[in-house]
Amino acid sequence: MLALLPGFLTGLSLIIAIGAQNAFVIRQGLTRHHVLLVVGICAISDAALIFLGTGGLGTLIQSQPSLLEFIRWFGVIYLTWFGIKSIRSAFKNQSLNAGEGSSMSKVKVIGICLSLTFLNPHVYLDTVILLGSIANQFEGDRWFFAIGGAFASLVWFTAIGFGARAASRFMSKSIFWKILDSVIAVVMFSIAITLAFYDF
Repeated sequence: MLALLPGFLTGLSLIIAIGAQNAFVIRQGLTRHHVLLVVGICAISDAALIFLGTGGLGTLIQSQPSLLEFIRWFGVIYLTWFGIKSIRSAFKNQSLNAGEGSSMSKVKVIGICLSLTFLNPHVYLDTVILLGSIANQFEGDRWFFAIGGAFASLVWFTAIGFGARAASRFMSKSIFWKILDSVIAVVMFSIAITLAFYDF
């Protein structure tokens, strides 16, 4: 428990900030479209990265700055594209009925979810490098810390995904989706700008 609880709280504190991944999970929850799939991918991805960081991958990434640079600019391009796509959606006049879901196929949802997760260098900084480094301070109990961090991701994504899904029946008006897509666009552009100028 001395390692498990700090791992859970540290993981939760890092993941709660609204980012590209969280925004996508919330939107999928509101559309009630492949919610379990998206929650599962995000939680498993975070867990895998935390465990890899605890196992020493963070040290390897820090020794390869060119890798982070490559991921950084891919992330900037992808997030900018996603932000533009969200703005275009915000200007559409059609109303999205939460019960009808979305036109996105399962393959497309998986692709977007994985892209928003793995094309963001901050994901590696938070999970692999930061959580991995803190976990190793617990030495023999580092894997309990990692489990705590992974569990935090599972709890958070489940809460925002299915919490949004439960609230979706009240959010079928067109104006709500215009505002949501506008907010998502701002989030995507903000993260893209941060990545472009962040000193890794």
